[in-house]
Amino acid sequence: MLLAVTEAESFAGGAKQLGMSPPSATRAIAALESRLGTVLLARNTRSLRLTEAGRRYVEDCKRILLELEEAEELAAGSALRARGSLTVTAPVMFGELYMVPLIASYLGEHAEVTVNALLVDRLVNMADEGVDVAIRIGKLPEGNWHALKVGDIRPVVCAAPDFLDRVGRPQRPEDLQDAPIVMSSASTLLTHWYFNGPQGSQLFIPQPRLVVSSNQAAINAARQGGGFTCVLSYQVAAAVASGELEIVLGDFATAPLPVHILYQSGKQVSAKVRTFVDHCHSRLLADAALQQLAAG
Repeated sequence: MLLAVTEAESFAGGAKQLGMSPPSATRAIAALESRLGTVLLARNTRSLRLTEAGRRYVEDCKRILLELEEAEELAAGSALRARGSLTVTAPVMFGELYMVPLIASYLGEHAEVTVNALLVDRLVNMADEGVDVAIRIGKLPEGNWHALKVGDIRPVVCAAPDFLDRVGRPQRPEDLQDAPIVMSSASTLLTHWYFNGPQGSQLFIPQPRLVVSSNQAAINAARQGGGFTCVLSYQVAAAVASGELEIVLGDFATAPLPVHILYQSGKQVSAKVRTFVDHCHSRLLADAALQQLAAG
């Protein structure tokens, strides 16, 4: 009843879908709220909307109904169809460069799936935020999740070739001390620059002339000769290949960071999750920019 009412956005519409009278629908939802001890629908004379508890309850109901349908299809020997809403998260640039094209091609093959893509440069709690599939760069979070490795990347220092011809190419991290630097504050991975040298790990704290709030802005500034910047290798793979940027200090590169696809664990993985993970896995593995881009 609650699903019908929320989809119709009215008691009368929901009741009509189920062949009931509006008063019967109202009493049914009131009884449900009484049994649960919480308000699911906020009502006034002009509209109704789900409360936060109601939204979570509806999402759980939809998930359970979908799992029930898939269980019935399995029992009947039918092929599972990918359908329902899928929530995916990834870092902003990774999402823009990789996940959005992959999502678009996936949706073209699966007409009954909708996708909510959460592209943010923060660690998303998959369980709390209802995320089905996530891209993780670096250390994996704790939790009961399946993880598929799709590549390795690393932080790289780069600059425009014309800029390097003018100021010189650094031979060691200390050479960056008085150089023009563009820094992105979008990720804590990039606000402190680490190098591996003959004496082990070395920390360089940049003193930037320009600080920007996105990695793409830092890359654009470096391409225009604004100075050195440190970003992740996949983010500048195209610019390096085209000669717009050049990676420096490759002999001091740090260990690569693994890239994983994370998704729900359990005996029964939904068809939408399984097909989406399969769709992304093979394509990301085939991308050279995610396979330890040369640091030199």
